[in-house]
Amino acid sequence: MTAKIGVIGSGIVGRVLAAGFARHGFETMIGSRKPKNLAEWAAGTSPSVATGTVEETANHADLVVLAVKGTAAGEAARLAGPALAGKTVIDTTNPIADAPPEGGVLKFFTDLDESLMEKLQAATPEARFVKAFSCVGNALMVNPDLPGGPPTMFICGNDAGAKAEVTEILDLFGWETEDMGGAEAARAIEPLCILWCIPGFNNNQWMHAFKLLKV
Repeated sequence: MTAKIGVIGSGIVGRVLAAGFARHGFETMIGSRKPKNLAEWAAGTSPSVATGTVEETANHADLVVLAVKGTAAGEAARLAGPALAGKTVIDTTNPIADAPPEGGVLKFFTDLDESLMEKLQAATPEARFVKAFSCVGNALMVNPDLPGGPPTMFICGNDAGAKAEVTEILDLFGWETEDMGGAEAARAIEPLCILWCIPGFNNNQWMHAFKLLKV
Protein backbone atom coordinates (compact mmCIF):
# COMPACT_ATOMS: atom_id res chain seq x y z
CA MET A 1 0.00 0.00 0.00
CA THR A 2 1.15 3.51 -0.76
CA ALA A 3 2.96 5.33 2.04
CA LYS A 4 2.74 9.02 1.11
CA ILE A 5 -0.65 10.73 1.08
CA GLY A 6 -1.38 14.24 -0.14
CA VAL A 7 -4.72 15.77 0.84
CA ILE A 8 -5.71 18.85 -1.15
CA GLY A 9 -8.23 20.94 0.74
CA SER A 10 -8.18 22.94 3.96
CA GLY A 11 -11.83 22.41 4.95
CA ILE A 12 -13.24 19.95 7.46
CA VAL A 13 -13.26 17.00 5.03
CA GLY A 14 -9.61 17.50 4.16
CA ARG A 15 -8.63 17.86 7.80
CA VAL A 16 -10.59 14.79 8.94
CA LEU A 17 -9.11 12.61 6.20
CA ALA A 18 -5.57 13.93 6.70
CA ALA A 19 -5.78 13.19 10.42
CA GLY A 20 -7.21 9.75 9.66
CA PHE A 21 -4.40 8.87 7.29
CA ALA A 22 -1.85 10.06 9.84
CA ARG A 23 -3.42 7.94 12.59
CA HIS A 24 -3.13 4.92 10.33
CA GLY A 25 0.57 5.51 9.85
CA PHE A 26 0.69 7.20 6.45
CA GLU A 27 3.17 9.98 5.76
CA THR A 28 0.65 12.75 5.18
CA MET A 29 0.70 16.30 3.85
CA ILE A 30 -2.32 18.60 3.59
CA GLY A 31 -2.24 21.45 1.12
CA SER A 32 -4.09 24.58 0.17
CA ARG A 33 -3.46 27.88 -1.53
CA LYS A 34 -2.65 29.36 1.88
CA PRO A 35 -0.84 26.63 3.84
CA LYS A 36 -0.13 29.01 6.71
CA ASN A 37 -3.83 28.79 7.54
CA LEU A 38 -3.35 25.08 8.25
CA ALA A 39 -0.22 25.33 10.37
CA GLU A 40 -1.99 25.99 13.67
CA TRP A 41 -4.48 23.17 13.08
CA ALA A 42 -1.73 20.71 12.16
CA ALA A 43 0.34 21.63 15.21
CA GLY A 44 -2.60 21.33 17.59
CA THR A 45 -4.59 18.48 16.10
CA SER A 46 -2.28 16.25 14.11
CA PRO A 47 1.35 17.35 14.42
CA SER A 48 2.56 14.49 12.23
CA VAL A 49 0.73 16.04 9.24
CA ALA A 50 2.90 18.35 7.16
CA THR A 51 1.42 21.38 5.38
CA GLY A 52 2.18 22.81 1.96
CA THR A 53 0.80 24.41 -1.15
CA VAL A 54 -1.42 22.48 -3.53
CA GLU A 55 1.54 21.87 -5.82
CA GLU A 56 3.84 20.78 -2.99
CA THR A 57 1.21 18.42 -1.65
CA ALA A 58 0.60 16.79 -5.02
CA ASN A 59 4.33 16.39 -5.61
CA HIS A 60 4.83 14.88 -2.14
CA ALA A 61 2.20 12.21 -2.57
CA ASP A 62 2.03 8.74 -4.03
CA LEU A 63 -1.76 9.04 -3.69
CA VAL A 64 -3.71 12.31 -3.74
CA VAL A 65 -7.04 13.05 -2.06
CA LEU A 66 -9.08 15.86 -3.61
CA ALA A 67 -11.16 17.28 -0.75
CA VAL A 68 -12.35 20.70 -1.85
CA LYS A 69 -15.70 22.27 -2.68
CA GLY A 70 -17.05 21.00 -5.96
CA THR A 71 -16.95 24.51 -7.40
CA ALA A 72 -13.19 24.62 -6.69
CA ALA A 73 -12.31 21.09 -7.79
CA GLY A 74 -11.31 21.92 -11.34
CA GLU A 75 -9.01 24.73 -10.25
CA ALA A 76 -7.43 22.57 -7.54
CA ALA A 77 -6.68 19.83 -10.07
CA ARG A 78 -5.24 22.43 -12.44
CA LEU A 79 -2.96 23.79 -9.71
CA ALA A 80 -1.73 20.28 -8.92
CA GLY A 81 -0.98 19.95 -12.62
CA PRO A 82 1.54 17.40 -13.89
CA ALA A 83 2.12 16.08 -10.35
CA LEU A 84 -1.11 14.06 -10.68
CA ALA A 85 0.18 12.10 -13.68
CA GLY A 86 0.02 8.36 -13.06
CA LYS A 87 -1.25 8.79 -9.49
CA THR A 88 -4.43 7.57 -7.89
CA VAL A 89 -6.64 10.55 -6.99
CA ILE A 90 -9.45 9.94 -4.52
CA ASP A 91 -12.20 12.34 -5.54
CA THR A 92 -14.36 13.17 -2.53
CA THR A 93 -16.05 16.13 -4.21
CA ASN A 94 -19.69 16.73 -5.04
CA PRO A 95 -21.06 19.27 -7.55
CA ILE A 96 -23.07 21.21 -4.98
CA ALA A 97 -24.35 24.52 -6.33
CA ASP A 98 -24.25 27.74 -4.34
CA ALA A 99 -28.05 27.96 -4.33
CA PRO A 100 -29.74 26.92 -1.06
CA PRO A 101 -31.49 23.54 -0.81
CA GLU A 102 -35.21 23.25 -1.37
CA GLY A 103 -37.07 21.12 1.16
CA GLY A 104 -33.74 19.74 2.26
CA VAL A 105 -32.76 18.82 -1.31
CA LEU A 106 -29.42 20.18 -2.50
CA LYS A 107 -28.97 21.61 -5.97
CA PHE A 108 -26.15 20.44 -8.26
CA PHE A 109 -24.41 22.35 -11.03
CA THR A 110 -24.14 19.16 -13.11
CA ASP A 111 -26.81 16.99 -14.66
CA LEU A 112 -27.29 13.22 -14.83
CA ASP A 113 -25.48 12.95 -18.17
CA GLU A 114 -22.03 13.96 -16.86
CA SER A 115 -20.68 13.86 -13.33
CA LEU A 116 -18.15 16.17 -11.77
CA MET A 117 -15.63 13.33 -11.61
CA GLU A 118 -15.99 12.69 -15.32
CA LYS A 119 -15.23 16.36 -15.94
CA LEU A 120 -12.14 16.16 -13.71
CA GLN A 121 -10.95 12.95 -15.38
CA ALA A 122 -11.38 14.46 -18.84
CA ALA A 123 -9.45 17.59 -17.82
CA THR A 124 -6.64 15.54 -16.24
CA PRO A 125 -6.56 12.31 -18.27
CA GLU A 126 -3.16 11.23 -16.97
CA ALA A 127 -4.50 10.94 -13.38
CA ARG A 128 -6.38 7.87 -12.11
CA PHE A 129 -9.50 9.23 -10.45
CA VAL A 130 -11.57 7.13 -8.03
CA LYS A 131 -14.76 8.48 -6.49
CA ALA A 132 -14.96 7.80 -2.73
CA PHE A 133 -16.02 9.45 0.54
CA SER A 134 -18.64 11.49 -1.33
CA CYS A 135 -21.80 9.90 0.11
CA VAL A 136 -21.21 10.34 3.85
CA GLY A 137 -20.48 13.16 6.27
CA ASN A 138 -17.00 13.86 7.58
CA ALA A 139 -17.84 12.61 11.09
CA LEU A 140 -18.16 9.05 9.78
CA MET A 141 -15.46 8.99 7.11
CA VAL A 142 -12.76 7.34 9.21
CA ASN A 143 -13.60 4.09 11.04
CA PRO A 144 -17.33 4.65 11.54
CA ASP A 145 -18.86 2.73 14.44
CA LEU A 146 -22.50 2.08 13.59
CA PRO A 147 -24.94 -0.46 15.10
CA GLY A 148 -25.54 -2.10 11.72
CA GLY A 149 -21.88 -2.87 11.16
CA PRO A 150 -19.54 -1.48 8.50
CA PRO A 151 -21.38 0.77 6.03
CA THR A 152 -20.91 0.63 2.27
CA MET A 153 -18.70 3.03 0.36
CA PHE A 154 -19.61 3.21 -3.31
CA ILE A 155 -16.62 3.81 -5.58
CA CYS A 156 -16.03 4.07 -9.30
CA GLY A 157 -13.25 4.87 -11.73
CA ASN A 158 -11.65 3.77 -14.96
CA ASP A 159 -8.49 2.20 -13.52
CA ALA A 160 -8.79 -1.18 -11.79
CA GLY A 161 -5.44 -0.82 -10.03
CA ALA A 162 -6.39 2.55 -8.59
CA LYS A 163 -9.70 1.17 -7.32
CA ALA A 164 -7.88 -1.74 -5.68
CA GLU A 165 -5.59 0.74 -3.94
CA VAL A 166 -8.54 2.77 -2.68
CA THR A 167 -10.31 -0.40 -1.52
CA GLU A 168 -7.30 -1.24 0.67
CA ILE A 169 -7.59 2.17 2.28
CA LEU A 170 -11.32 1.80 2.79
CA ASP A 171 -10.76 -1.59 4.43
CA LEU A 172 -8.35 0.09 6.82
CA PHE A 173 -10.84 2.89 7.45
CA GLY A 174 -13.58 0.42 8.40
CA TRP A 175 -15.72 0.38 5.26
CA GLU A 176 -17.20 -2.24 2.95
CA THR A 177 -16.48 -1.25 -0.63
CA GLU A 178 -18.81 -1.64 -3.58
CA ASP A 179 -17.20 -1.03 -6.97
CA MET A 180 -19.85 0.40 -9.29
CA GLY A 181 -17.72 0.41 -12.45
CA GLY A 182 -16.25 3.12 -14.65
CA ALA A 183 -16.18 6.87 -14.16
CA GLU A 184 -19.68 7.26 -15.61
CA ALA A 185 -21.05 5.57 -12.46
CA ALA A 186 -20.22 8.80 -10.61
CA ARG A 187 -23.41 10.14 -12.23
CA ALA A 188 -25.26 7.88 -9.77
CA ILE A 189 -22.84 8.06 -6.81
CA GLU A 190 -22.58 11.84 -6.57
CA PRO A 191 -26.36 12.34 -6.14
CA LEU A 192 -26.24 10.04 -3.09
CA CYS A 193 -24.91 13.15 -1.35
CA ILE A 194 -28.29 14.78 -1.95
CA LEU A 195 -30.11 11.81 -0.43
CA TRP A 196 -27.68 11.61 2.51
CA CYS A 197 -28.20 15.28 3.37
CA ILE A 198 -32.02 15.31 3.42
CA PRO A 199 -32.38 13.88 6.97
CA GLY A 200 -29.76 16.36 8.11
CA PHE A 201 -31.40 19.45 6.68
CA ASN A 202 -34.94 18.37 7.61
CA ASN A 203 -34.40 16.62 10.96
CA ASN A 204 -30.86 17.56 12.05
CA GLN A 205 -29.95 13.88 11.67
CA TRP A 206 -26.40 13.59 10.32
CA MET A 207 -24.97 10.41 11.84
CA HIS A 208 -25.96 7.84 9.24
CA ALA A 209 -24.48 6.02 6.26
CA PHE A 210 -25.63 3.78 3.42
CA LYS A 211 -25.34 0.00 3.41
CA LEU A 212 -25.91 -2.28 0.44
CA LEU A 213 -27.59 -5.53 1.47
CA LYS A 214 -27.19 -8.58 -0.75
CA VAL A 215 -28.78 -12.02 -0.96
